[in-house]
Amino acid sequence: MNAERKSPRGITRLKVSVRDLVRHMHLRWYLYLLLFTIWGLAYVRLFFDATPRVPVLFNWTPSLPYKVALLHSGTSALHRGDFVVFAFAGDGIRRYPGLAGQPFFKIVRGLPGDTVSVAGREVRINGELVGIAKTHAFDRHPLDPIAPGVIPAGRYYVQGMSPDSFDSRYRESGLVRVEQVIGVVDPLF
Repeated sequence: MNAERKSPRGITRLKVSVRDLVRHMHLRWYLYLLLFTIWGLAYVRLFFDATPRVPVLFNWTPSLPYKVALLHSGTSALHRGDFVVFAFAGDGIRRYPGLAGQPFFKIVRGLPGDTVSVAGREVRINGELVGIAKTHAFDRHPLDPIAPGVIPAGRYYVQGMSPDSFDSRYRESGLVRVEQVIGVVDPLF
């Protein structure tokens, strides 16, 4: 059985025998199977194929206030204000390779033909202020705002609602190509 003993410094230690550990694992094998299955699926999703395969999405980031959304796969004509999920392919991949292909959940704020202007760190679409670009990322890496210009055909300016969202405000994220869009999303809550 388990026995407690005091170390020289007065810290209580719990001594567990290998036999007790094996018995515990044997009696609760289904929990360990579930744990390893979830871990394995998360590993595959993170390192091999990040594309969502089910219509229900969960958002764990503060980028948007919605935590659960319904995905409609495929790309139709996108409109300003549409919520979309896209596979990340911006220049930020050079610095953060784990972002390659990761699904991002954002709002379409700029359409092809719209004008992006930048004054200092203020980003505007057709003269309307849509956000302020931060000077540094969470790891203190400097961030440059998006280059001003007209949004070309087949590209979209997308943005989160959080001031900390990594989105089209930044050159390392950039505009989203229509081929990157996985689908339009209906936020549930």
